[in-house]
Amino acid sequence: MRAIVHEGKNGLEGLSIKDMKKPEVRGNQVLVRMKTFGLNRRDLAVTTLHDSDAEALILGSDGAGVIESVGESVSQWKVGDEVVLNPGSGWKHKSEAPPEGFEIVGLPDHGTFSEFVAVDSEHVERKPTHLTWEEAGVLSLAALTAYRAVFTRGKLTKDDTIMLPGIGSGVLTFALKYAKAVGARVIVTSRSEEKLEQAKQLGADVAVQTEADWNEELKGEDVDLLIESIGAATFNKSLDIIRKGGTVVTFGATTDDEVKINIRKFFYGQYNLLGTTMGSAEELREMISFIEEHNIKPEVDQMFAMDDYQQAFEYLRDTKNFGKIGFTV
Repeated sequence: MRAIVHEGKNGLEGLSIKDMKKPEVRGNQVLVRMKTFGLNRRDLAVTTLHDSDAEALILGSDGAGVIESVGESVSQWKVGDEVVLNPGSGWKHKSEAPPEGFEIVGLPDHGTFSEFVAVDSEHVERKPTHLTWEEAGVLSLAALTAYRAVFTRGKLTKDDTIMLPGIGSGVLTFALKYAKAVGARVIVTSRSEEKLEQAKQLGADVAVQTEADWNEELKGEDVDLLIESIGAATFNKSLDIIRKGGTVVTFGATTDDEVKINIRKFFYGQYNLLGTTMGSAEELREMISFIEEHNIKPEVDQMFAMDDYQQAFEYLRDTKNFGKIGFTV
C-alpha cells in the first residue's frame, strides 16, 4: 500500500511516498480503507522529532474511511461502516490530564497517511452523516483539541467573551464556530487582513491586527476566556488583555516555547492559566454529538493528492491556510 513516510533526512527533506506492507487485522482490530486524512502542525513537528536513521514512519493522526475487514473479536463494527479515527490512544475517559501511556497517533507508532490503517475497534467513531469525506478526514484532532480547550478547560458559556489570537488554524476556526454555536461573543486577531475578513464571515464579532495595541483597540471589551496557541510572541499581550479573574487556555506555541511573565502582576490579577492537549475518547464522542446538533463543519481550506505531499507540508509550514488542509486517497 502507498503511504506518506518520513525517513533518511531530518525535516521535510525526509518525506516521501513509499510502498508499505498492508496491515493485517486480528482480535479486536478493524482495517480501514482510508478516504481522506488531515494534515496538522504535529505532522510538521514529527519530521524533526522522528529519528531520521530509524525505519520509515508513516505520518498522520487524522483520517476517515470505510471498514474493510474486522478481527474475530469485533462485534460493534461491520464491513462497510463509515468511520473517523480517534487521533489519540490510551485516554478513554474525560479527566484533568491524560493518563500515563497516552499517545497521539503518528509517533512513535505508524500513523494514518496510508491507503489502509489497522486500529483497535475502540479507536474509531461513526462518521458524522452531515460531513463530506473531505470534512470528516480533517475533523478529529483539531476539532477535539478545540472542544476540550473551549468547553472542558475553558468552560465557555453564552454570556462570555472569548478571544482567539492568530485566527486561521484548524483548531481556532473550530473554536470560533463552537463559541458562536453557544452564543458567545468572539474576538479574533491575525496579521492577515484576509483572514480577519474570513473570520468575520464565520461570525467573529471583533477582528483586530495581531501587532496592534489590543488594549487600545478593545477598549470596553471584557475578555473572559482567551485561547493561546502562539507562544512567546503574544503571551504577555494575552495576559494583559484578559479581565481580572479571567482564564487563558494554552494548547500550543507556533513561536518560542519559553515565555517570561510578571508573576506579581499575574497573582494580583487573579488570573487562571490552564494547559490542554487534545482530548479523551469520551470528549471525542461529545464533540461529534455537538457538531451534529449544531450542524458544524470543518473549515476546509484545501485538499491535496497524496503525491503532492511536499506542497501540502510547505503550505502548512508557511501558515497559508485558513482552516484545515488534508489529503484525498
